[in-house]
Amino acid sequence: MGQINGNILPVLSRRDVEALIAQGRKVFILDNFVIKADAWIPYHPGGDKSILHMVGRDATDEATVLHSIEAVQRMSRYRIGSIQGRWENFIPPIQGGTFRARSDGDRDACQDADTALPPASLHRSSVPESDTSDDSGPARRESRTAANTLSPPTVSSVPSAHADGDAMAHLDFVTKQKISLDLETYPSLDRANQDAMGSYDCNYMAYVVEIFRCSMLFAAMLLFLHWGLFVASAVCMGAFWHQMSFAAHDAGHIGITHRFHIDSVLGIFIADFMGGLSLGWWKKSHNIHHIVTNSPEHDPDVEYLPFLAISHRFLASLSSTYYDRIMGYDAVACFCVRFQKYSYYPLLALGRFNLYRLSWEYLLTGQAPRKGPS
Repeated sequence: MGQINGNILPVLSRRDVEALIAQGRKVFILDNFVIKADAWIPYHPGGDKSILHMVGRDATDEATVLHSIEAVQRMSRYRIGSIQGRWENFIPPIQGGTFRARSDGDRDACQDADTALPPASLHRSSVPESDTSDDSGPARRESRTAANTLSPPTVSSVPSAHADGDAMAHLDFVTKQKISLDLETYPSLDRANQDAMGSYDCNYMAYVVEIFRCSMLFAAMLLFLHWGLFVASAVCMGAFWHQMSFAAHDAGHIGITHRFHIDSVLGIFIADFMGGLSLGWWKKSHNIHHIVTNSPEHDPDVEYLPFLAISHRFLASLSSTYYDRIMGYDAVACFCVRFQKYSYYPLLALGRFNLYRLSWEYLLTGQAPRKGPS
């Protein structure tokens, strides 16, 4: 049992947590404690959907990496119980998971783990596009290994009526193979290995170099503008914006000073005042990206239909939980995706204007948080 403010917290079973979620409670696991987030979801700087994607899941890694020590400690005030043993994640309701109320019986939850299949409408989400979009622990790897032992289907071996489904199954198989290859090629993501590599040690000398580089680009932009060399000035301005976006990214992640208010001010100064874009809008979508990384149904940073499709799974007209709409693979999308290898860079050239639109839409349509800092 755990304790909070001297009170002993009950040990909650998997069935208890399932019943809470069935009642609409927003609960997740943090350091073997059950956290009830209902009261502070409207005030969460990362938005509500980043929490909704963690309901019923062990959020220890996400909470530790994406929050300050003080923020994690503050979450402990909302503990309602503890768990024993290793936690098997539920599929969150926002991703299609289903849960039984207490009156429905006391057997173990019908959704045993992430490997359980969600409703048929989300069947394709059982094939993760990226390892980082779900757990990377041994159980997850074992499930992938088992899946990879299946022989790839061939289009020629099935009737033509099933050609489309067979082609998708083959692409699913190829994706799983590439995920397994990445797991074997790159260093392990476990915390001890990342600490040994110094992945979370900020190199401040790199920022000194970055400040010098960006200052030179800004000075060159002003100099060329003074001389009337407008094209050269524009090139320097574009390069300046490009380089500064990396610093804004780090500040948005509270990754420079690791202090929320200081890094937020730095990010707002760089992104809003120097770049003309909304850091708040970027954080709203990018936080989701790091919770469900590269998941076609859930990650807004990879949802570019009808212009681009970064995964074969977009060919199946997926439903976006972020935009709350169907990303239809219609005739327009089919035409655009066919030529995306040629249109990618022209689209990037115009992409900044879309970022302006999204920033203003974020501010004018009430998407920005009104109950707390972001």
